Amino acid sequence: MDYIQYYESPLGRILLAGDGRALKGLWFTGQKYFASTLTAEYREGETDVLNEAKRWLDIYFSGSIPDFTPPLAMETTEFRKTVWEVLMTIPYGQTIEYGQIAKKITRDRNGLSASPRAVGNAVGHNPISLIIPCHRVVGAGGSLTGYAGGTDKKEKLLAMERAHK
Repeated sequence: MDYIQYYESPLGRILLAGDGRALKGLWFTGQKYFASTLTAEYREGETDVLNEAKRWLDIYFSGSIPDFTPPLAMETTEFRKTVWEVLMTIPYGQTIEYGQIAKKITRDRNGLSASPRAVGNAVGHNPISLIIPCHRVVGAGGSLTGYAGGTDKKEKLLAMERAHK
């Protein structure tokens, strides 16, 4: 069974979901692919994992860099998991282009090709926003392309991180 809790952030309400062992989702209310990994059976309640995620968010939104990552359940394809693992290496306050991620994955996979479009699809389907920092991925030349939570939130998140770096 999944458990959910809501978190009131400076950028809007966030839904957290976990299975008791790991965080499965962190979405801004109403974002694209909202609650995509949430099972049909869930209930609102506290769990250690959800409380740890809320503590992470408290630290993050206070302008500090959290020094821990709650346990994450990345239930997805191997390719998406690979992309999300790359996202977790992007330093706070910095960005990377979709094409750069594609090149890195192609290199790491011994020449098996990854296109920027495939990377973009994987980034867009990230169900654990902020902790897996998909907002730090930008288009060619640094353009603020799509973000499931909305480009307005992406812009605010990047500005917040750069201000507190």
